[in-house]
Amino acid sequence: MDNQEVVFTLNEELVRVYADPAESLLTVLRDKLGLFGTKVGCGRGECGACTVLLDDQPVNSCLIPFGKVEGRRIETIENLSRGEEYHPIQKAFVEKGAVQCGFCSPGMIMSAHALLKTNPQPSLQEIKTAISGNLCRCTGYKQIEEAIASAAEKKSRR
Repeated sequence: MDNQEVVFTLNEELVRVYADPAESLLTVLRDKLGLFGTKVGCGRGECGACTVLLDDQPVNSCLIPFGKVEGRRIETIENLSRGEEYHPIQKAFVEKGAVQCGFCSPGMIMSAHALLKTNPQPSLQEIKTAISGNLCRCTGYKQIEEAIASAAEKKSRR
């Protein structure tokens, strides 16, 4: 298919990108925009490594045709930290040892970010549900769940 212009908000900035509308959002983010924080995992929507927020909802970017993001808001892991300052969720992942190989971390963190935006004090079950679409082969999930709970607790104390 021919490339077309797609205009959308990416990490709080309006952007225009020319690409094949049938290409995946994941491919465009990485290959056209150089945002490598979103990982290429299974390519079938099963692992969650490519999770980004689309209009504040976590989605597998490998399953989203690029043409479907016209006029929408996309947030990637690159938007969370500010220079050298990590986002509280990122800090909690480091503090709780929730980062092993790091491959799943961006997707997990984006799923956690979406949860905490809408539910600042989630239960353990709500945390488990929020990250249920993200696979991790290293940590066993306990540290990840603790990190998300810790980030929520610190957020509520502010």
